[in-house]
Amino acid sequence: MSNLLQLTALELRDRMASGALSAAELAEAVIARVEAREAEVGAWAWFDAAYLREQAKRLDAHRISGRPIGPLHGLPVGLKDIIDTARIPTENGAAQDRGRVPERDAEIVRRLRAAGAIIAGKTVTTELAFMHPGKTRNPHAPTHTPGGSSQGSAAAVADGMVPLAVGTQTGGSVIRPASFCGVTGFKPSFGVVPRSGVLTQSPSLDTIGVFAADPLSAAMLTDVLAGGDPADPGSVDAPAPRLAATASEAPPLKPVFAMLRMPGWERVSEDMSAALGELSEALGDQAFSAELPAPFEAAAEVREQINFAEMAHHYAGYDPAHLSDETRAALETGQAVMASRYLAALDWKSRITGALDEIFLRCDAIICPSSPGAAPEGLGQTGDPVFNGLWTMAGTPAVSLPVLTSSGGLPMGLQLVGRRGNDGRLLRTARWLYDWIGGEGDSA
Repeated sequence: MSNLLQLTALELRDRMASGALSAAELAEAVIARVEAREAEVGAWAWFDAAYLREQAKRLDAHRISGRPIGPLHGLPVGLKDIIDTARIPTENGAAQDRGRVPERDAEIVRRLRAAGAIIAGKTVTTELAFMHPGKTRNPHAPTHTPGGSSQGSAAAVADGMVPLAVGTQTGGSVIRPASFCGVTGFKPSFGVVPRSGVLTQSPSLDTIGVFAADPLSAAMLTDVLAGGDPADPGSVDAPAPRLAATASEAPPLKPVFAMLRMPGWERVSEDMSAALGELSEALGDQAFSAELPAPFEAAAEVREQINFAEMAHHYAGYDPAHLSDETRAALETGQAVMASRYLAALDWKSRITGALDEIFLRCDAIICPSSPGAAPEGLGQTGDPVFNGLWTMAGTPAVSLPVLTSSGGLPMGLQLVGRRGNDGRLLRTARWLYDWIGGEGDSA
């Protein structure tokens, strides 16, 4: 891998800002890496080296002119192929959408361009951002799943093809692939990042998320994407969150963590269980054990009712004959959900918040697995999202940190969850823990 691509996005940004690195130099490093590794990894649905060079040339000319540069000047960003890009294919991983080329950029793509980012290409998604896998393989073990549905975005960052990428999460589609591929994945609070111009699967759940090597770089990218959008009624019109600035600060006190035993705990691997036990012991009085009330056992079923019912409505235009068994079965299930059960499921979301608040009053963040363990072998499935869907339904921010390793040498993610709306505090806590585990922060 080029030495440039071993740097974090934050480090690359600083080199760009100082003039020590040009957009063209970084673009060439990305192109060389993709050409060397794409046949093995399969992260890209669309990639055009000439398009990268054209953008880089324009950005370097902008800089030379003396005009101000944007916060992501010259940084290549991969986009999940359900995010509309003007005059660039956006095919949603679906046979029926092959050849689809939008006329307009999604709002987040417009914001990326305004911030000086280079659109590196479109990363592979599972079919319609659901469970049927695409062509992507895990960069750490090609016979193991990279996760889903944002599999190409996670794999592209993990393999050093791009420093940053964007994905989406309706169940566990950011946190799980981040865990399996060994990168930082951040799912903001629901509504922080607008979704206009992005494939709608389940508007009550769909959330834009990001991938990077480290929490600070993820915060930097999210800062650019965040903000209200009249075209997305689910977006929150609030002041700029200043996530990177907050995450860069030292916590006023050493963080306290709730080590949460979640529904589905019986699926945790021995490696993950042992790693969490060692972490809890190392944190000492900075950690305490917590469990969710019994009603949370139904969370997965309730989230699925919302997801499948809304999915059946929004995917009604897709011919079942051209869909995978997994997607077709979900649509059939969603069509059978009664209105009364769907509305009751939506009400259930508000019940979660109060119960979680009782835990957050005692801690800075919840710690739980990003996934049951390392990426399972086999490319015909995307892994188990059992520890992700609850946080998507609750709308809370969640981040997966690449700080654990299985006995077989594969990455495992550590998931931190914060109170809804406290994204900056969560990222600050995540950055503290990331540095501490890496031996760079204060001792516990």
